[in-house]
Amino acid sequence: MNSSTKHLLHCSLLIAVIFGFEIFSGGIKIDENSFTVLDPWVEYGKIATVLLYLLRFLTFLTLPQVLFNFCGLVFYNAFPEKVVLKGSPLLAPFICIRVVTRGDFPDLVKSNVLRNMNTCLDTGLENFLIEVVTDKAVHLAHHRRIREIVVPKEYKTRTGALFKSRALQYCLEDNVNVLNDNDWIVHLDEETLLTENSVRGIINFVLDGKHPFGQGLITYANENVVNWLTTLADSFRVSDDMGKLRLQFKLFHKPLFSWKGSYVVTQVGAERQVSFDNGIDGSVAEDCFFAMRAFAQGFTFNFIEGEMYEKSPFTLLDFLQQRKRWLQGILLVVHSKMIPLRHKLLLGISVYSWVTMPLSTSNILFAGLYPIPCPNIVDFVCAFIAAVNIYMYVFGVIKSFSLYRFGLVKFLACVLGAVCTIPVNVVIENVAVIWGLVGKKHKFYVVQKDVRALESVVV
Repeated sequence: MNSSTKHLLHCSLLIAVIFGFEIFSGGIKIDENSFTVLDPWVEYGKIATVLLYLLRFLTFLTLPQVLFNFCGLVFYNAFPEKVVLKGSPLLAPFICIRVVTRGDFPDLVKSNVLRNMNTCLDTGLENFLIEVVTDKAVHLAHHRRIREIVVPKEYKTRTGALFKSRALQYCLEDNVNVLNDNDWIVHLDEETLLTENSVRGIINFVLDGKHPFGQGLITYANENVVNWLTTLADSFRVSDDMGKLRLQFKLFHKPLFSWKGSYVVTQVGAERQVSFDNGIDGSVAEDCFFAMRAFAQGFTFNFIEGEMYEKSPFTLLDFLQQRKRWLQGILLVVHSKMIPLRHKLLLGISVYSWVTMPLSTSNILFAGLYPIPCPNIVDFVCAFIAAVNIYMYVFGVIKSFSLYRFGLVKFLACVLGAVCTIPVNVVIENVAVIWGLVGKKHKFYVVQKDVRALESVVV
């Protein structure tokens, strides 16, 4: 089955899910029983009615990102063919693959550095270096393609940046940096694995050279799955990359909703101009802050073809902590005076749809207990939002799990499992919101990343 056929079937399934859910939930009314005929002002009173309508309309905060995900998944082929090189790797500019770590998982770092170096060589890339930037020495083997940088404990940036931002900024200091402004950096987390497809995509991106920043797809169900619950929950992130992220970069070439912190490709001169030295507020979600600053400075972005591999958090607590940090960090970005409002407007709407999630989620309960009449378009849009979000889990599994590897029965079980994780994920996201709002903001929690260090995993 070719990629166009797969994409057509995916679009058909998406439309079927949307219309099926519209009919099931009453977004599309097919009989008289679908209409709410009571008068809520009389039935519930003024205050309760106003609150019920406010809760209903909070759902619309997610509409911009839902539309971006829908358009991205429909307008661009969701199952592209294998990436084909558009030029010789020998002609590619110098590429530095930079991994930032605290040094807590040295065996993982050593293993992945070796794997990623071999992947680059197998793809034909010659002009590259792998840099590991660490707070604690990991004692990498001496190799002409590997450089280990230990950030001194006494190092401080001008604005007092912390955590990963501090380490990334240290690499840009004149006495540390060995790269030219026309060279390129591929930023990876310590657990991120390159694929030949992603290396070819990066080579095409840097050979094109039209945009100084780029990012591609990361999937989480590769090789051995450590925690099935968190992996299936992360299928939503795969769809988010193929939908919203791809659309904003391919169509607008702007990080309207920000980007991720790994599989980040930057041109050195542009990265140094934007800088990671963004104070404490820019240190919790340093990737988001950097993207918004680059956006405000007029830099352009593009989507990079080819996927990389990561693993989902190994425990539910790590999964929760990860979401909490993202929420807290993005809120600090949205509230920062360093970034103009017009550049963070969609990001702000998106994060506040997350902040108000405990309230909007209550619609599931209140819509049944206290139904209120709404214009047909309101019911239709609310159902559309829910249907697209449900399908995001389904598509994420289809994109991440191989039918040939798992077989039809197990593959369908994964699809069903992803849908079944939605209630659990909703609960976790709600807890993360509440914890994030009341907890300490300037904290950088690092999840367990080395499966070999685990004695057991409790779901």
